[in-house]
Amino acid sequence: MSLLELHAVGKVFGGLHALRTVSLSVDKGQIFGLIGPNGAGKTTLFNVITGVYRPDAGHVHFDGSDVSGLGPVRIAERGIARTFQNIRLFRSMTVEENVMVAGQKLHRSGLASAVFRTKSHADDERALLSRAHELLDVLGLRQHASDIAGSLPYGSQRRLEIARALMLAPKLLLLDEPAAGMNSNEARDLERQIRFLRDELGVTIVLVEHNMAVVMSVCERIHVVDHGETIAEGTPGEVREHPRVLAAYLGQEVEEASESAAPSTTVNP
Repeated sequence: MSLLELHAVGKVFGGLHALRTVSLSVDKGQIFGLIGPNGAGKTTLFNVITGVYRPDAGHVHFDGSDVSGLGPVRIAERGIARTFQNIRLFRSMTVEENVMVAGQKLHRSGLASAVFRTKSHADDERALLSRAHELLDVLGLRQHASDIAGSLPYGSQRRLEIARALMLAPKLLLLDEPAAGMNSNEARDLERQIRFLRDELGVTIVLVEHNMAVVMSVCERIHVVDHGETIAEGTPGEVREHPRVLAAYLGQEVEEASESAAPSTTVNP
């Protein structure tokens, strides 16, 4: 069953076609990869899905409803959360505060309760803190809960962004280059965490990533774009062998990463 569907989506900036009739379908419970060279339109596609940009053509359907043109707040309320290519944390706040701030919609008490510090407000705060600590455990950051977010290493800041996005309890999580700045051990931990999010928390994931070892390891289906257009889609094995992907866009990088992720598979460029 499809959770997210894009139908011939287009986006134009000053006469430049950032997206041209991109169509894709992401099934519920899937880990879906979106790859392509720099400037291919991947982040623009994320911005259209999350309501930052209104599509100039086509439609975005999520969970059975047309969400084309809805704003970011309404999109988030429907169950789509994301991380960003450039980390966007509250750097002077603690790690746990960064996660808790995203969970304010879970508050059951109103503004008056917050002003007068009522018991219901205190109960909400305890519930938010407990949920934040659960997510920090999942992402391996629990020991840093009281640390200032800006003091974390780059890879840990990436994971903190994921924890904060999960505080929204999304059905769909869009990850924009989560492995950027991570070493090989951190990237392998990230792979396990992504699978955990899908398998244990039931979150569907769309992953934009330049680390092909991560993409080929965790994604069940991959969509490839360049210059705003689809050039290939299929399983990791199919994309690995697609001549346009290998020769024109990702070249030897995909072949080497694919052999690393699946050493028994022969790659035919």
